[in-house]
Amino acid sequence: MRLTAYTDYSLRTLIFLGLARDRLATIGEIADAHGIAKNHLTKVVHQLGMLGYVTTIRGRNGGLRLAREPSAINVGEVVRHTESDFHMASCFDPQSSGCIYANACALQGALDKATRAFLGVLDELTLEQMLVRAPRQGQTMLLHARPQALTVDLPA
Repeated sequence: MRLTAYTDYSLRTLIFLGLARDRLATIGEIADAHGIAKNHLTKVVHQLGMLGYVTTIRGRNGGLRLAREPSAINVGEVVRHTESDFHMASCFDPQSSGCIYANACALQGALDKATRAFLGVLDELTLEQMLVRAPRQGQTMLLHARPQALTVDLPA
């Protein structure tokens, strides 16, 4: 099973914000740290805010922060909210299944069981546990990252 880039970016954003708990972070800062396009990350942050994982503060000194304690953010829940579907094969999608074996297929049951096991493992993991396991080098890099200063050349 492979997670979408959207879910990957969501998890990276939550990890970054979890590591930077003592301050507000910006979308630009997170995008730069991970090499992600700002417009993609803006969509991710918007949904994370709608789902109650991230709080956004507008204005000149605004930014982002976690809306919940890291121990209250379940990774399995985040993945379920950010993935569009878990159809491992076309037979899982009632709209597109044309398989002649669909009604009596042992593979479909096994793949369903594997998907449930995959999500079950993620259900046992919180953001807090991920932060404890974050490499020291990554923590140092993210915590010391600062947004680029905006410079504007004014006519003389």
